[in-house]
Amino acid sequence: MNIGIIGCGNISAAYLRLGPMFKGVDIVAVADLNTQAAEDRAAEFGIEARTVDALLASDDIEVIINLTIPAAHYEVTTKILEAGKHAYSEKPLVLTLEQGKAMQKLADEKGLRVGSAPDTFLGGAHQQARKIIDDGGIGNVVAGTAHVMSRGMEMWHPNPDFFFLPGAGPVLDIGPYYVTNLIQLLGPVKRVAALTSSAWSERKITSEPRNGEMIPVKTPTNIHALIEFAQGATVTLSTSWDITAHGHQNMEIYGTDGTIYVPDPNFFGGDLEQSDENGDMQPVTAWDHPFGVNNDDGRANYRCAGLADMVAAAQDGRPHRCDVALAVHATDVMTSILKSGETGTFVEMSTTCAQPAPLSPEDAKALLK
Repeated sequence: MNIGIIGCGNISAAYLRLGPMFKGVDIVAVADLNTQAAEDRAAEFGIEARTVDALLASDDIEVIINLTIPAAHYEVTTKILEAGKHAYSEKPLVLTLEQGKAMQKLADEKGLRVGSAPDTFLGGAHQQARKIIDDGGIGNVVAGTAHVMSRGMEMWHPNPDFFFLPGAGPVLDIGPYYVTNLIQLLGPVKRVAALTSSAWSERKITSEPRNGEMIPVKTPTNIHALIEFAQGATVTLSTSWDITAHGHQNMEIYGTDGTIYVPDPNFFGGDLEQSDENGDMQPVTAWDHPFGVNNDDGRANYRCAGLADMVAAAQDGRPHRCDVALAVHATDVMTSILKSGETGTFVEMSTTCAQPAPLSPEDAKALLK
């Protein structure tokens, strides 16, 4: 399919650089409200720059990737669907559950597909963890933990303001990687509860060029949640930008017959460890999965895998793995965590989704040129 991009910021370069690895992904044009940014990116990759309106109206474009800022995701993806084109969005798909439900309804009405990052759960390490769990390698999953905690973004990002405003914070910014991977490993969520707080009402930027400037904190930056899955497992999820250091694994899944340590779901690759019922943790030999091979400055980076799977699924008439129902359910989980922190109560999910189909090594190879 011919594909266009709206939004020519930093992340667009990754899509344009990695897209050519995949079958069916032919990015032919880019657009941005900043026409100079579009022209510069187009010249860098030898493709065409168009205006946003022209790209939406282009008869030669079948899919448009939405790489705008998160606050614009709903508006832009809605325009893509109204233009009669399939849409693929960077995370988060939307900022509210209401937006997600409206987008899903519009896509269904128009018979169009919506896909959304993150697609890192399609990586070799995470799919190997999925196979171990599906094959009963650790017995019945009963519990788990997931931790993504650091000192925050103001130490390195040149303009970190938006990270600390409603619609961002660690749950909505980094949480999609963790929540989506938990759903692909364990299935949909039943209910959540959380405690939320912020260590500071203002934070000092220590990166350049705004070193020393104070910025307001308008959303929780320290969130500790309990997630109950429909299949019965209970998982603790901690997301925080108020932590200087910790010793937790990124993700641990506990079964009746063993434990598995899952690497950072922000990335496609990484090392797995597994124990038997005796509790002796051992490294897991990586299987031969193409999306686990280091290919990008020492890391496995297969961004566009979810997009390629959506294109192939549209042509094959099957569900795609990074689909709108999964993204909307993940949004339900994350926004309900914040709601629980405000209300002090458990929050039941109002959505569900199918557990994404596993992506075997053979399935992954079929997506590559």
